[in-house]
Amino acid sequence: MLIDTHAHLYAKAFDGDRDAMLERAIVQGVSQFLLPNVDESSIAGMLALEAAHPARCFAMMGLHPCSVKENYQEELKVVRQWLDQRDFIAIGEIGIDLYWDKTYLEEQKQAFLQQVEWALELDRPIVIHARESLDLLIELVGSIGDSRLSGVFHCFTGTVEQANAIMELGFYLGIGGVLTYKNGGLDKTLKEISLDRIILETDAPYLAPVPHRGKRNESAYVALVADKLASIKDLTVAEVATITTANARRLFQNLPTV
Repeated sequence: MLIDTHAHLYAKAFDGDRDAMLERAIVQGVSQFLLPNVDESSIAGMLALEAAHPARCFAMMGLHPCSVKENYQEELKVVRQWLDQRDFIAIGEIGIDLYWDKTYLEEQKQAFLQQVEWALELDRPIVIHARESLDLLIELVGSIGDSRLSGVFHCFTGTVEQANAIMELGFYLGIGGVLTYKNGGLDKTLKEISLDRIILETDAPYLAPVPHRGKRNESAYVALVADKLASIKDLTVAEVATITTANARRLFQNLPTV
């Protein structure tokens, strides 16, 4: 059994075949799907998908760093209102993105730290987006200095040293399709580290693994990530599935057993 710990399955890219896409994933052994929020515009679709598949789809709540603009405090108010209304599997996705635009770096930091406070208050893990900002976020999380804080660095593509720093903080590494890319380098990193803190994800509809690279990603393809990881670690796919699923359940403690 596999868990796709990060997938935007409410995205418009799936409007034509969402149920069929979920069924393809289930056939591949993917039993549960964790849905990261982006901003106010994504909430309705995310919650509708969760309501339609309550035993399989689980919503997070947070403000994505790419949605942090001048009005980020207004967006955070919406996040907080939802956190006060009901439970969520995690606070996410949150973090810092310096790939597209560095204009709102300070606002991204403030939004991240505010949501970390809420995660500690509500005893929920955080799901971190760290594009072109991995070292900065490792430093930020370390500076918080609270051992109760847990979470995952989603879409990890860093070095062995960065992986070890994240694991020393008690955090997990979210591994997706980049692992299958010929020149991605992630295979060399994962060869050197233990599976104790690795969970699997797709980030669908983005970052599809080989042989689907450049096309729409979907949750069934998390099986391709598991297969690649198994070959790197000289394990069976079943062993990788058992380990990574147990890791996901350890991190996302409110995830029910299927």
